[in-house]
Amino acid sequence: MQRIRLRYTKRGRLRFTSHRDFQRAFERALRRSQVPMAYSAGFTPHPKVSYANAAPTGTGSEAEFLEIALTERRDPDVLRRQLDDSMPDGLDITDAVEARTSGLADRLTASVWEIRLDGVEREAAEKAVAAFDAAETVEVERRTKNGMRAFDARAAVVELRSVDLPADRSGDRACAILRLVVRHVTPAVRPDDVLSGLRVVADLAPPVPAAVTRLAQGLFDEESGTVTDPLAPDREAAPAAATTAAGTAVATAPEGAGSA
Repeated sequence: MQRIRLRYTKRGRLRFTSHRDFQRAFERALRRSQVPMAYSAGFTPHPKVSYANAAPTGTGSEAEFLEIALTERRDPDVLRRQLDDSMPDGLDITDAVEARTSGLADRLTASVWEIRLDGVEREAAEKAVAAFDAAETVEVERRTKNGMRAFDARAAVVELRSVDLPADRSGDRACAILRLVVRHVTPAVRPDDVLSGLRVVADLAPPVPAAVTRLAQGLFDEESGTVTDPLAPDREAAPAAATTAAGTAVATAPEGAGSA
């Protein structure tokens, strides 16, 4: 069995698709591309697809991950192109590697988010961010299936800062852009929880809903303060695996093989 790990996006209007909507679209793409999927056992077999830490409905993302199991070997990049061609525009398969290490989900320990606040002046956003950073705890509430739940939104935040408005988003209307790095903890702290925290500490209330996009997710590097690519260990393991395979082939070749 071969395992392939994929990175995919949710862009534009497709950010409003639910995780279940994506699952249905992806399984259709698997069938259209005639991918030799491995299936679960039992009375209702399902393709072996493992999803990891999907973004909330309504948020965009450049860094969603999943893993599939195949019964026949396929070239990861060829498979990526086939699946991408079969997916709707906006749900794009952007990267693929063969799984050569364990624990993909364990490497998704933090996310980098961009939060666009239309109608908010940058100065007001920076004051709110400073108040949030200065607070020891920021208690917010979120409605769950068991009712309202209160928790601290500050402890999981590694970094929150204002950044320059990109050139393609310039205009006369006020707009602030925030960059958020947050650890994946329990209970999960989402960008909307941080926005609730900004309202608690600084009464910052954007006049229109914020546009939120996940830019990256992966293992948080304590030394550099960055979120690393979770597929990098699989890429780094590939040359070592190829070298091992070549060495084994040489060692098992019969004496005199290849001689004239």
